[in-house]
Amino acid sequence: MVRIAEIEEGSIADELHLEIGTRIVRINGERVRDGIDLTFLLADTDLELETVTPSGEAVVYEIERDPGDPVGIVPAPDAVRECANKCVFCFIDGNPPGVRDSLWLRDDDFRLSFSYGSYVTLTNLGPKGMQRLVDQRLSPLYVSVHATEPEVRKRLLVSERGGVIMDQLRFLLDGGLDVHTQVVLCPEWNDGVHLQRTLDDLWELGPGILSVSVVPVGLTRYNLERPVRLLRAGEARAAIEQVDAARARALGVREQGWAYAADEMYLTAGVPIPEPDYYDEFALHENGVGAVRAFVDAFDGGLGSVPRLDGRRIRVATGSSMAPFITQRAAALAAATGAEVEVVNVPNRFFGETVSVAGLLGGEDIAAALGAAREGDVVLLPGEALNADEVFIDSLPLSTFRARMAPATVLAGHEITRTLQEVS
Repeated sequence: MVRIAEIEEGSIADELHLEIGTRIVRINGERVRDGIDLTFLLADTDLELETVTPSGEAVVYEIERDPGDPVGIVPAPDAVRECANKCVFCFIDGNPPGVRDSLWLRDDDFRLSFSYGSYVTLTNLGPKGMQRLVDQRLSPLYVSVHATEPEVRKRLLVSERGGVIMDQLRFLLDGGLDVHTQVVLCPEWNDGVHLQRTLDDLWELGPGILSVSVVPVGLTRYNLERPVRLLRAGEARAAIEQVDAARARALGVREQGWAYAADEMYLTAGVPIPEPDYYDEFALHENGVGAVRAFVDAFDGGLGSVPRLDGRRIRVATGSSMAPFITQRAAALAAATGAEVEVVNVPNRFFGETVSVAGLLGGEDIAAALGAAREGDVVLLPGEALNADEVFIDSLPLSTFRARMAPATVLAGHEITRTLQEVS
């Protein structure tokens, strides 16, 4: 069942005086298991809602409405299905003490996959769960495949249920669903001939497999002793070549790239990031596929819109992955704004310096790297380093960080030139 968290003003639920905290047990006789069920079942125009009020009273509501009229029920967040795997590369095992509480959640929830594009392994779904995905048309889904060979995938996930991924994917595709897939590449585990097998197997499943993105394994100073290790430059280049061959096949047949190497693969390999047409419509931007290219192009395209900040100092805090790209553009930003521009490459002491992306920088590390501020400073922070509550990954609130940086102006954003437009 689900609980009502909010009632939209003026809605049907408001007119019926439904209470916040009321549990919705069934709709038209069907059990309501979660928010996905609620959305699916509320699609009917004639509704019978079986509810239990906060005081424990059972109440049934009968609703007749025109198509498109919202009922106005906002459910409380569902409890997240957690991962039962023990993946040899699990990033959560590399979390340091003091990391935000939410970062300890090992989610493997198909509802988050459908709603937000997070990747799931499907190992916690039996036949009924798989059938539900098809019945409710939860598409596209995002699935962490890692390897299509049963024994290789079971070894990676440390799960006996990991070996049926090809059967699961066929079931979803036969049911009319589309799937984005992912491979976290672990050297000497699922690279080389195993990666080739995975690329070929996923291709043979047909166009319902919308994409495969290959992402290098990430390790912190807390899990560098895991069975897996980081990719070397030559291994990253070899994997890119395999992905490029798969892309060439896909472009010739389906006129779309289909296979993509993540940005970190190019940075590890020490080769230039691809041009924009590599990424098609940037559909996998949130998975680290095309984020660098999008950042660079937004910067270059936005220079004409930045304000003049003559006599001031702009300090751009970033991780070692992005620092070279911003440094190459610092002179152009200085010319456009009239300001002194300083790129501050922040060492990641929180996770360890094997973690180089800006989104995993702790507020304490950024503050230490910046040091003392001066009047007129503009400090630019990577927006991805903060969550929706404006808290860094090391649990430092942005408000506390701003107080430490006084009298500087502190701004956070995903695009430097756009963020600078907020400077007064």
